[in-house]
Order: sequence, then C-alpha cells, then structure tokens
Amino acid sequence: MLDCPHRPPCPGCPRLGETDVAPSARATLESVALERGLTLSVVRGADVGFRHRARLAIRGRSRSPKIGIFESGSHRIVDIPRCLVHHPLINEVAAVVRATIRDTGTPVYSDDAHAGLLRYLQVVVERRTTTAQVVVVTNDATVAASEPFLSALAARLGDRLHSLFWNGNPARTNSILGPHWHRQSGGPGVEELIGGARVFYPPGAFGQSHLELATRMVDIVHGSVPDGARVLELYAGVGAIGLGLAARVKELAMNELVPESLQGLELGVAALEPGARARTRVVPGAASDALGAMPAPDVIIADPPRKGLEPALLASLVAAPPPELVYVACGLESFLSDERALTASRRLRLVELAAYDMFPHTEHVETLARFERV
Repeated sequence: MLDCPHRPPCPGCPRLGETDVAPSARATLESVALERGLTLSVVRGADVGFRHRARLAIRGRSRSPKIGIFESGSHRIVDIPRCLVHHPLINEVAAVVRATIRDTGTPVYSDDAHAGLLRYLQVVVERRTTTAQVVVVTNDATVAASEPFLSALAARLGDRLHSLFWNGNPARTNSILGPHWHRQSGGPGVEELIGGARVFYPPGAFGQSHLELATRMVDIVHGSVPDGARVLELYAGVGAIGLGLAARVKELAMNELVPESLQGLELGVAALEPGARARTRVVPGAASDALGAMPAPDVIIADPPRKGLEPALLASLVAAPPPELVYVACGLESFLSDERALTASRRLRLVELAAYDMFPHTEHVETLARFERV
C-alpha cells in the first residue's frame, strides 16, 4: 500500500494504491467490448514517479510559499513537496522555486485580492536529458517585474534546467496559462523520441503526462497502419502519433488547430528525413474542415479533446467511413456516444478496444479503439 504524506487533504489521487483502472470505467468498456464480440485489453504502467509534466499553483506568502494543487471546489492550496506520482525532478524544481521565493521575497498571488506576482508553475521533464522545461506564470502583462526572480531561479537550477519561460496571466480567471509569453533561456520545446520520430513540445502545447504508456499506445497505433497507406490524422497536437508514420506511409496529412501545438508540429515535421518530410503536410484549422485535405484516406487517426468528435466531423465519418479509423479518447462519456453513432449505421464496426491507465489512482481512463469499414 502506498503511503502518501499529503493525503488528506490532497485530492490528486482519490484511488491511491488501487492496482487497476477505475472499476466503473472498466465495467462500462467491458460491456461495450462484449456487445461487439471483443475482449477489452487493459494496459497499465508505472504508478509512481510516472508524471513527466505538472501544473502547480503557487500561493501562501513569500516567507512561507506553498506549491501544489487546490482542495476540491476551492482555492485552498495543498502543498505537495513529496508527491509520489511526480517524476523526482518535478519535486526538485518545486523545492528550488520555494526557496527562491523565500530568498528573493517575491510576492505570491492572492485570489481574493487579485494581487501578488507568482501564480502558477509548470514543469515538463525531458526524458533523454533529465532536464526540466519550466514555466513561471505571473499576474502581469510584461516580464519586467519577474526578471530578478527568473534570473535567481535559473542560477539555482543550473544544469537541471532545459529551458525557462515566463507566462503572463493578469486576468481574474481560473485558466492557468495567460496570453503573454517570453522565452528567458533554452530551446523552444522539450524533445521526445516517440514512435521513432523526434517530437517537440513547446510550453503551451498539450502533452501526455504518462509518457511510458503514451509511447506504448503510439506503438500499438502504428502497428495497425499498413506500409504505403495514405493517413489523415485529426487533432494531431504536436504529432506524437503521426510523425513516426511519415517514414513508411505514402502520404501523411496532420491537422491541428491550437497555435502552440502547431508550433511543435512544425518543429517535428522539419526534423523528419527529407523523403518523409516531402510526404508530410500540416493542415491547420478545425478537424471538421480537414477531411477534404485528403480525399479517400486509407486510415484516419483521431485524438479529440474530452468533448469528443465535432458533430460535423462525426456526421461525415458516419456518412463516408474510411477503411480504418483509429480513435484515441480521453473522455469516456463522449467516446461512448461517438462509438454508438459510428457503429449505428453498420458501415463501421469496432474491432479492437483497449483501456489505458494514463492517470493511475484516479477515475480517469484513456481509450484506444479501432474501427473498420464493413
């Protein structure tokens, strides 16, 4: 049994120590698999030290800062200096940030007063170098007031630092990142080798926190894509799934809407070998508008946000299904709804279903589904 020093009141791991995906999610997906004549695969990985990225609130006072997550339904912060699920370097960085706040006397943000400077900390660990991309989010529209703190922090982190970014979020909001950016030092994004491709994560782009399992999922997706196929990837993000296919497919079109993810995707495409790069193109914009970018693809890969497939896209896939559809779902309810719609016309059938325990100790489950045209 895992013994966490922060529970209670930390709400981050409500199922701490349980060794399977959430029972309710498993039962639901097993029911779907049984109805479709399949066996559900459950894929688990490390359940401690697995989290390679974290967003943490900074609150308290300059003399006694707290860095952690909020209690459920509140802005009361739980300090988590020895978090079990964080990669050790995330805890190290948070400790250095605490000490730097105390020693520099940098003001800490207050939600009630909407005053103070330091609001949030984002840390992403690059596996191959074991260094940290660090983002300091402040209650300001310019970096000037943060410069002394950033300089002191960079000096203390030393060779543990991959890159340091300032982000300005001066609005009264529950959003963590704001619209203002400044790169203080280091490269534009951490680099990961996934599916044989170099994948780049700028600080504002989405990335999976459980990279071990995410990489295993990508390998499974790649195994279902035949050589020489024409592949359209929707909601591609920074290209963690699709970029590794570029070396062996006939054509690869990758769609993404979010500017920060597009930045990472462009870096990944530029890092491909010339032949693979020539077969790959980026399609910016909404996923529902991207179907026309590749008439009659052999495989469509979709990794939508939690709300699931856009209604117009779902309708198009039902009306004109591809030979193969690979669906990566982070929202269980939206996936269940989309799966019913995709199979209702009997023009697509579900042929594989797997649950990935991407967030151990929680109710969340990621789903990987593969459909074939009937």
